[in-house]
Amino acid sequence: MTNRSHGVLYTGVTSDVVGRVYEHKQHMVKSFTKKYNLERLVYYELHEDMYSAITREKNIKNWKRQWKIELIEDMNPDWFDLYEGIVA
Repeated sequence: MTNRSHGVLYTGVTSDVVGRVYEHKQHMVKSFTKKYNLERLVYYELHEDMYSAITREKNIKNWKRQWKIELIEDMNPDWFDLYEGIVA
């Protein structure tokens, strides 16, 4: 999640990406994403199980910022909000 291209980045894990992003967009939970107005889903991955998802999240959180930007731009070079594409 981010607020704009190359803005503040948030990495999280959930079993319900549509519902969780909706909560972030509606500022339903007092959180880091609410504080920084992070409403744009610019990257996501699907995993077979929660263990692999959590492991991946922890790895990405330890990455340098530039590596995260490169990961996003490999999938989404224009930093479009991907939420509408996963809601349908």
